[in-house]
Amino acid sequence: MKKLLTGNEAIARGAYEAGCLVATAYPGTPSTEILENVSKYEEIYSEWSTNEKVALEVGAGASIAGARSLVTMKHVGLNVAADPMFTIAYEGVNGGLIIVTADEPGMHSSQNEQDNRLYAPHAKVAMVEPSDSQECKDFVKHAFEISETFDTPVIFRVTTRVCHSKGIVELGEREEVGVKEYTKDIRKYIMVPANSKAKHIEIENERIPKLREYSNTTPLNRIEWGNRKIGIITNGISYHHAKEVFGDNASYLKIGFSYPLPDKLIKEFAGGVESLYIIEENEPYIENFVKAMGIPCTGKEIFSLCGEISPEIIRQAMLNEDKKETYSLDLKVPSRPPALCAGCPHRGIFYAVSKYKNKIVVTSDIGCYTLGMAPPLGVGDTVICMGAGITAGIGFDKVNTMANRDKKVFGFVGDSTFFHSGMTGLVNAVYNGTNMVMVILDNRITAMTGHQENPGTGKTLSGVESPMVDIEGLVKAIGIKEENIRVIDPYNMEENNKAVKDAIEATEPFVIITKQPCALIKDVQRARRGLHCEVNQETCRKCKTCLRIGCPAISLKNNVVSIDTSLCNGCTVCLQVCPFKAIEYCGESR
Repeated sequence: MKKLLTGNEAIARGAYEAGCLVATAYPGTPSTEILENVSKYEEIYSEWSTNEKVALEVGAGASIAGARSLVTMKHVGLNVAADPMFTIAYEGVNGGLIIVTADEPGMHSSQNEQDNRLYAPHAKVAMVEPSDSQECKDFVKHAFEISETFDTPVIFRVTTRVCHSKGIVELGEREEVGVKEYTKDIRKYIMVPANSKAKHIEIENERIPKLREYSNTTPLNRIEWGNRKIGIITNGISYHHAKEVFGDNASYLKIGFSYPLPDKLIKEFAGGVESLYIIEENEPYIENFVKAMGIPCTGKEIFSLCGEISPEIIRQAMLNEDKKETYSLDLKVPSRPPALCAGCPHRGIFYAVSKYKNKIVVTSDIGCYTLGMAPPLGVGDTVICMGAGITAGIGFDKVNTMANRDKKVFGFVGDSTFFHSGMTGLVNAVYNGTNMVMVILDNRITAMTGHQENPGTGKTLSGVESPMVDIEGLVKAIGIKEENIRVIDPYNMEENNKAVKDAIEATEPFVIITKQPCALIKDVQRARRGLHCEVNQETCRKCKTCLRIGCPAISLKNNVVSIDTSLCNGCTVCLQVCPFKAIEYCGESR
């Protein structure tokens, strides 16, 4: 049977067909849909883990216990999971272990553009790279076999275009491989220095040479002879871009098994073409290897280290052609920068904080609330990584004290981010007596990546009811005094303003917890259907105060302020900030 699948859906299908039994992840674009689709297969235990490190440790434990295990994350998540990965690389596996890293050339929804292929030689683990949906499914099955044959975790590297593009996939049946027998083996699975030293030598002398020989013979790496004037070594989606430009007018060495790279195959291919080009996105990973072998080639001399590669870029770089095969529209699409949604529960607290812009520093984090940095709210000085909304704030506060700067630090994190890596920062703030404000925005979901459950929502990935972790209780247990905690409704501007004022005046670690579900949750949308605010044009003084909250439902046109009732959900923040009571609530009393 054939089916049209995205790369992410195909990876999930490959895990199912390969007999995978355990799958873990922390959601993050472009990887999120992998686990969402895995969870549909009852044969596989799947979970949203609290962070990527936890996900890999759970997957590693399941692998050692004997089950084929899949762990998925976006590229920056592998930084979080790198700690266990480097040690698991020494230990090896029992049941196969695949680590999916979804890289993002072009940074469509990410804070950096790192190339995680570099992790494979660093950790000394095998790596495979599919280029389309069919290969996503098939390569998962190969990767499990590679993992078990060579006793290694396998990095399964995909990119945004592979994850989200659709293709026809030939489906197969599930292979029930079961659970392997577990035998206690202290030298293999307990990485104290004496065992680690022996393992490192074993990896260098046995695993890597065997993997390199496999790389030279596996069908995952293949030569496609065409016109031999131009030879192209490429991988992933770049292979399809190159084929689109050159077709049979070039020869190709397609790399699907990319660590170790196939030295013998590369020499054979390079010797059979007149000019050799390396087409790869971001880092010159393949190019550096080829040049280190003494083989002349052209790569980053004509291709950028930054962004995605496309057929147009290849044509321009290699053929000096500006041909653009795109569709044009007669209408001009207006610019639509990212913004907090109409009715977003984060808006109220941001507006309250924005009144103190000259007196505070705001260290923000990864999530919808990052958008609080945008005008007119303008709340945000830094964004680094998950959890740094608190920990970067600690550092900022310490230096502010040293430099005698009279500025209070507010650190923002979301509920899922708090569980991911914010809790340790809060412990650090309490332990080291940091006089900063930590704002935990609890919107009852992991919103930016597509509404995934988390430990505070009361449901697992599979929709099973589970204990709802109490953020306020955790904050108290960590050591924040009860008088320094405010749990507020962010739609209530009086509560927002008072909490912020109290926080600024505090002389000890202070926590504000906002509790209001994301406005886009379906149940919330149904409950608020028909509720909205309207501007009374007779009362409106055109003071534009309501525009300062940055709600996309409010607009000013021809000097008339109006509210788009199709967007408004009646949160009433605009009503509360209007100094002339010109905004009216339409619906049942809140």
